[in-house]
Amino acid sequence: MARNPARPLSPHLTIWRWGPHMLISILHRVTGDGLAIGGGVLFTWWLAALAGGEASYARFVDLMTSNATGRLNLIPALILIGLTWAMFQHMCSGIRHLFLDTGAGYELKSNRTASIVAMTVAVILTALVWGFILTRGH
Repeated sequence: MARNPARPLSPHLTIWRWGPHMLISILHRVTGDGLAIGGGVLFTWWLAALAGGEASYARFVDLMTSNATGRLNLIPALILIGLTWAMFQHMCSGIRHLFLDTGAGYELKSNRTASIVAMTVAVILTALVWGFILTRGH
């Protein structure tokens, strides 16, 4: 199909100035995919370990935690923290979209503010959840 030279090309990322509204849109898609793939794999692994019996579940728990302290190992902790952030980011972005669906918040200033608030709240909620998990007594 030949392009009509009289029609303008659609603007692309090099044309538009980046802003939080663009970042949150991309993050919403990335976190949704990450939750579906990463969270789905981890949840399926956990269910399979649970259904596999006591030895299978003990192996899963051993991979996720340290035997000496009972705390999370570094790599699984980073993955779980990342999935927690992705869940909160996706949720906050979804709430922002609910307001946009009502027709409110499309003004540049309010759109920018809501985008920054959504990203900030996601980070704060993640820090609160993991602060509680890592500091609670055993």
